[in-house]
Amino acid sequence: MGSGAERILDFSNDGAYLSVRYGQLIVKREGMPDLSTPLAEIAALILANARVTCTQSVLSGLMAEGAAVLVCDDSMLPNGLMLPLSANTLQTERMIAQASVTEPRKKRIWQSIVRAKIMAQASLLQIRIGDDGGLLAIAAGVRSGDAGNAEAHAAQRYWPRLFGDSNFRRRRDAPDQNRLLNYGYAVVRAAVGRAICANGLHPSLGVCHHGRSNPYCLADDLMEPWRVMIDDAVAEIVGQHGPGVELDAHTKQQIIGVLHERLTHEGESRTVMDWIGRSAASLGRAFCSDDDVSKLRVFFPDGLVRS
Repeated sequence: MGSGAERILDFSNDGAYLSVRYGQLIVKREGMPDLSTPLAEIAALILANARVTCTQSVLSGLMAEGAAVLVCDDSMLPNGLMLPLSANTLQTERMIAQASVTEPRKKRIWQSIVRAKIMAQASLLQIRIGDDGGLLAIAAGVRSGDAGNAEAHAAQRYWPRLFGDSNFRRRRDAPDQNRLLNYGYAVVRAAVGRAICANGLHPSLGVCHHGRSNPYCLADDLMEPWRVMIDDAVAEIVGQHGPGVELDAHTKQQIIGVLHERLTHEGESRTVMDWIGRSAASLGRAFCSDDDVSKLRVFFPDGLVRS
């Protein structure tokens, strides 16, 4: 499978007919020359226009290469996600370990994820407003399983400061910058879900998220710290154009662009997509290892927030 694939293709603007020939995605558009891209280089395909059609071979080929496929509704927001079922030779072994993981281990994993998220939020606030809003202190006090609900306490401080609006609340249906956040998070969810499958884990079996109707609980767990990169991009866009900015192709490209940037951790520079893969691999080890539970840590790069 194409575990090193990083291209995200978003079909939002025009109609297109997608097919496969010799391992290449062929894109036909009216009045324009055909385009081709190796399936192995595609990390995610976003279908966001009612006039885009694709063959079964496109979907099957992308699943075989370990890619994710997002489908958007009439408002251009993702409402469906397709991930590969078989993407790792150790998949069965990994899933058995994942399904039987102990509650203390789950709680330690969640503690590690929440702490990383709050630290990333603190770094972002420090960069954008010169003050972490007290979030570093909250991050230091995150307990196993986030028993004290530090994530929620941090959110109450984080959102109003990030957008300079004391009334801002994170509401999925609100007609403001929440639309941009929804779109960005959906793309991150697809990228994280893809990385989880590539590491032989099942996206439905989460450590904290456990909605019975949610098939991507584990992706929702692991993506939490990565949301902050989207927050940064959206705050920048809203700072320039206001919360009513149109979610058009240009805006979406700006949001998706953060997944193609490079982050540095201990002197090593990699793309965001690479680091997401590293996070998923560390989560797989956390499920399967015999390490002392108190030493468990899910990996996230130091440079999670752009400088």
